[in-house]
Amino acid sequence: MADFISGFWNLYVTGLVAFGLLFCLVVLVTNMTSQGAGEPKLQAHVWDENLREYNNPLPRWWLYLFWATVIFSIFYLYLFPGFGSRHSDPADPAKDRGLRAEYAKEIRSANKQYGPIFEKYLGTDLAALSADPAAVAAGKRLFLTYCSQCHGSAARGAKGKSYGFPDLTDSDWLYGGDPATIKTSIEGGRAGVMTAFGGTLNSEQTRDVANYVRLIAGLGSDAARAARGRDVFATNCTVCHGPEGKGARSMGEAFAVLGAPDLTDGIWLYSNSEEAIIDGVTRGRNAGPDSVTNTMPAWKDFLGDAKVHILAAYVYSLNNKK
Repeated sequence: MADFISGFWNLYVTGLVAFGLLFCLVVLVTNMTSQGAGEPKLQAHVWDENLREYNNPLPRWWLYLFWATVIFSIFYLYLFPGFGSRHSDPADPAKDRGLRAEYAKEIRSANKQYGPIFEKYLGTDLAALSADPAAVAAGKRLFLTYCSQCHGSAARGAKGKSYGFPDLTDSDWLYGGDPATIKTSIEGGRAGVMTAFGGTLNSEQTRDVANYVRLIAGLGSDAARAARGRDVFATNCTVCHGPEGKGARSMGEAFAVLGAPDLTDGIWLYSNSEEAIIDGVTRGRNAGPDSVTNTMPAWKDFLGDAKVHILAAYVYSLNNKK
């Protein structure tokens, strides 16, 4: 979305509008010919064997109406604005015209009406708030609006070769499932990084370590490759996933910030096929231009403290239902 509202698109739309207006003016000017003396001449072109057209100019009143339309459109586009984003008062963006101004006006109205409802929960402990039906209902509405696109309306996530949105109901957490950590995740977002080993390991080593990962996950694997992959894993992967592949949190809370998942618990953000594991080892996650980019955005600035607080209570409630 940030790319769509960048300066390039502003110039692109402005250019299209200006070109359209210029084309209309050219058409009008080229058609402002007066009726000469004598009979009107027939045009050279013929349709449907015998249909021809006289070279009559447009009626004056029609041309004047077109001119009025073009002039009106110029003023309208300037005020809307249709010539790109423009503040009528650069010192006061609140006076901006157009859709952004309407959106900002609606947001201010909604915050004035609903802000006090969210604010009253801000001072309540998250664990206690997660047991409050009214707060949980409010948090669910926020979740469905802002989070369900990735995590699903039932918060069960989605997984695939090129994306991994975690299930928030299974009690398996990369960074921690306590209220404070959940709130931190929502506030600042998450962007765990897995090194891309495509330039370090050859194709055979990558396939070997993929089979070893499948072995410790209790999945079918090639025994010979898994045996060789054990050494590859010990050399390259244990610093984040731990010596037994149980993830960063198994090595203590200080390592939880790494977000490296437990590879033995049968829960996968991405696909657990050999092909998908090889792809992940080769390209990494959020580790370069060829990596799979999969991050959770930060919501604090957009939603504000009160809404983030209620949202965190709702997410916590998904694993702590009474």
